[in-house]
Amino acid sequence: QAQLVESGGGLVQPGGSLRLSCAASGSISRINNMAWYRQAPGKERESVAVITSGGITNYADSVKGRFTISRDNAKKTLYLQMNSLKPEDTAVYYCSANVVIQGLYYGVRYWGKGTLVTVSS
Repeated sequence: QAQLVESGGGLVQPGGSLRLSCAASGSISRINNMAWYRQAPGKERESVAVITSGGITNYADSVKGRFTISRDNAKKTLYLQMNSLKPEDTAVYYCSANVVIQGLYYGVRYWGKGTLVTVSS
């Protein structure tokens, strides 16, 4: 089994920055793609950014140029640097990872419980 735990959320003013982290733990053999999703009140969960094990990234149009996804494979940790935050970025941010558990040959998607980001003056 694996666990993902997000941290770094909070209240920030418009134009401000936050850095989210997501630490993976458990009986992990390998972590494939990792991603950040978010869900705003009353809305569907949406993809924010994804990063492959090799470091290739992709972003939602709404965050391009403002957010940066990165990962530290040695630490099994995913990051999301969020700059120039807007009120519409307010949401619960979830970490997701495709994890290969020790002894298995295929990956399973795991989710964290989320961290709340509120952008407001």
